[in-house]
Amino acid sequence: MTIEIVLLAMVAAFLGLRLYSVLGKRTGHEQEHMPRGMEPRANERRPLEDAKPHVPDIAPAHAGTPTMVYDSSAEAGMREILSADRNFDVGRFIEGAQAAYAMVLEAFWKGDKEELKLLCDDDVYESFVEVIDAREKRGEVLENQLVRIDNARISEAEYRRPVARITVQFDADIAAVVKDKKGKLIAGSLSDAAETHDVWTFKRDLSSADPNWLLDETDEA
Repeated sequence: MTIEIVLLAMVAAFLGLRLYSVLGKRTGHEQEHMPRGMEPRANERRPLEDAKPHVPDIAPAHAGTPTMVYDSSAEAGMREILSADRNFDVGRFIEGAQAAYAMVLEAFWKGDKEELKLLCDDDVYESFVEVIDAREKRGEVLENQLVRIDNARISEAEYRRPVARITVQFDADIAAVVKDKKGKLIAGSLSDAAETHDVWTFKRDLSSADPNWLLDETDEA
C-alpha cells in the first residue's frame, strides 16, 4: 500500500500518551511517499482526562462545521459501536485520535520503529519501516513541526463484529524541514507552515480484553 502524505511534526503535549490509553476510553511542505494504511517516553505519560474535559452527548453535525465530532454519514456506525462497547466515549476518542496523530507522526519522523510497532497493525508497520529505511539510506533527517491541529472529525465508522473501525479526518498546519546527516538544509522551512488534510482509520477488536486501537490505514483527503 502506497500513498503521498505531507511531512508532519510533533510539538503537542499529547506526545506522552500511548494510543491504547487515549482512544475511546470512558474511565477517567515537502511530501514523501508513504504507505497507505500509518509513545512517548514512559516518564512523560499522562492520562487523557488530565488534558481536556469530558465531552458529553456528542451528536452529528453538518459537513463544514468546524466544531463537529462526526459526520452524519458516520452516525449509524457510531451507534453500532456504542451499542457493542458501553465504555466507548466519542469525545474521548476524538481527543485521543488527535494525540495518536501526533504520536505516530513523531515516531515516524524520528524513525522509531519500536513505537510504531505498538501503534500500528502489521501491514501498516511494515510499510512505515520500508519508508524509514529508504529515507535513512538517502541520508535524510526530518526536523518538522506540527504547528496545530485545526480540526479533527470522524468521517466514517463501522462495526463488523467483533472489529470496530473509525476513520478520522485531520486538518492541520505543518512546517517541514529535511536535512542531510551533516545538518545541511535540503528542503522546507519551519517558518512556513502548510495546510494538510489527512484521513486515518483506527481499528479495535471489541471482544478482546486488549484496549488497543491500532492504526489500520492512512490516506490524504
